[in-house]
Amino acid sequence: MGFIKDFKSFLMKGDIVALATAVIIGGAFNKIVSSLVADVIMPLVGLILQGQHVSNLFVPLDGSNPDTIAAAKEANAAILTYGNFIQAIIDFIIVGFVIFIFLKGYEKTKKKKEEAPVAPAGPSETELLTEIRDLLKKQQS
Repeated sequence: MGFIKDFKSFLMKGDIVALATAVIIGGAFNKIVSSLVADVIMPLVGLILQGQHVSNLFVPLDGSNPDTIAAAKEANAAILTYGNFIQAIIDFIIVGFVIFIFLKGYEKTKKKKEEAPVAPAGPSETELLTEIRDLLKKQQS
């Protein structure tokens, strides 16, 4: 029974619960950022590329001239799909930027909490010692 009890206490530690929460929130955050990339950013990039999707960019390596990646794959042509690489780089930059903005905002809220005015602690050590000295002098007189 000790093994099960130890395992249960391990699972209920704050670090494990926080990690599980972070993984779940991270998954949801990934969906938001993926939607931002696929539904907002990439259509704008496609507009710049005159309607062509970035992931459809490729170069045939064997001299063939297929119109699409699907046609090249069907013909077993050797192709370099550099568009997929560009897409991955764009995704990475956007995810990094969104996380940067999120953390920047989080740090601002943290600083505001730290900058809250602190109540005065009272007289300093020097002031207390001076007061004690003066009181001792009055008692001796």
